[in-house]
Amino acid sequence: MSNHLSDRIKNMSTSATLAMAAKARELRSEGKDIIGLSLGEPDFNIPDFIKDAAKNAIDENYSSYTPVDGYAELKTAISNKFKRDNGLDYGLNQIVVSTGAKQSLFNVAMVVLNPGDEVILPAPYWVSYSDIVKLAEGIPVEVHTQIDTDFKMTPAQLEAAITPKTKMIWFSSPCNPSGSVYSKSELEGLAEVLKKHPNIYVVSDEIYEHINFAGGHVSIASIDGMYDKTITVNGVSKAFAMTGWRIGYIGAPEWIAKGCTKLQGQVTSGANAIAQRAVITALEAPVSKIQYMIDKFHERRDLVLGLLGEIEGFNLNVPEGAFYVFPDISAFFGKTLNGVTINNASDFSLYLLEHANVATVTGEAFGNPNCIRISYAASEKELKEAIARIKSVL
Repeated sequence: MSNHLSDRIKNMSTSATLAMAAKARELRSEGKDIIGLSLGEPDFNIPDFIKDAAKNAIDENYSSYTPVDGYAELKTAISNKFKRDNGLDYGLNQIVVSTGAKQSLFNVAMVVLNPGDEVILPAPYWVSYSDIVKLAEGIPVEVHTQIDTDFKMTPAQLEAAITPKTKMIWFSSPCNPSGSVYSKSELEGLAEVLKKHPNIYVVSDEIYEHINFAGGHVSIASIDGMYDKTITVNGVSKAFAMTGWRIGYIGAPEWIAKGCTKLQGQVTSGANAIAQRAVITALEAPVSKIQYMIDKFHERRDLVLGLLGEIEGFNLNVPEGAFYVFPDISAFFGKTLNGVTINNASDFSLYLLEHANVATVTGEAFGNPNCIRISYAASEKELKEAIARIKSVL
C-alpha cells in the first residue's frame, strides 16, 4: 500500500538525526550499551523557576485553545527579549509563536516560497532545511564551505550563488551542525551583498544564540538595511533545555507574520497553553539564570576537542557555539577497519555505532559528506567513555 503514498512524502528524506536516535534506541532494547551523541538535546533538567510557572499555569486553568499566533503576554515577552538581547524592535503583530522552531521554519517556507524559487543553504546546514524547502516546492542551492574557514560562507560565495530565481538564504548562527558563529563584520559582509538584491529574504535561525562562546551574538536583522529582509527564528529548546515543550517563534515583517498566522490557523492552531505560560517566565528571566548550562557546555567542548585531538585522522576546528563538533574524517575513506571498508561519512558513522556502540550523525545529512556531527550535550563521563571507545576501534 506504500505505493499509494503521495509523491511529496515518498520524495522526502527521513531526518538523519532522528533516524540515528531511533536506531540507538533499538540497539539499547536489544541490550547493547549505546552512548548517544547524535541528538541535539541538552541533558540538563528544565530550571525549577520555569517548572513552577508551568505548575501555576495548570492551577490557573490555562487549558483552552490559545490564540493562533500566541498569547499576547508571551508575544510581549518575546518582543522585550528581542530588544534586550538582539537590539531588534518587533511589534506584537510581527511575532508568531509556533509548536517549535521547526514549525516556524516550515511556516515561513510555505508562506514565502513559490515553485521553482531558489533558497541558498550554506553547507553544512541543519538537516531539515533542505527538505522543508523542497516540501514548499523550492529548490535548495548548496554553498559548500570548508573546515579551514570554520564552515562559514564568504560574501564572494554568496554573490556567486545568487541567480534571478534566488528568493531566500537560510542559515544558523551559532550553526547546527558546525558550531560556527558569524561575527558582526562577517554578517556585514554578507549584508552588503544582499542589500544589492531587494527581493531576497533571509531566514536567520538563532535558536543557539545563548550557547555562544565567542563573546556575544549578533542578529543579521540588526545590521543596517537588513531588518525588513530578515525573518528571525528562535525558540526555547536549546538554551532552556525545553526540547519537549515545543515552543518556537519568529520576528518578521508584518506581511510574513500574517501569512504564517493564516497558515498555522489551518494546520495546528495555537501552541500548547501550559508551555506558552512557562516560556513567558523563561524569557523574562535574565540570561544569567541559565549561565550555568552555557558554562558547562563550554567545558565539555574543550574536553571533547582535547580527546578527539588525540585520534589520528580527525581534522578539527574550534566551534564557537552550540554543542556540536563537526570533524572532517575523510582521512579514513578507503580504509578497512575490522573488515569494514569506509567509503564515506555514513559508513564511518555506522561503523562507530556497530563497533564502538556510539551514535553520531553522518555529515552527508547536513550537506557535508566529509564530516560527522558529534553532540556533546551529554555528561562528561559519557563523553570520555564514548571517545575512548571511538579511539579503541580506530
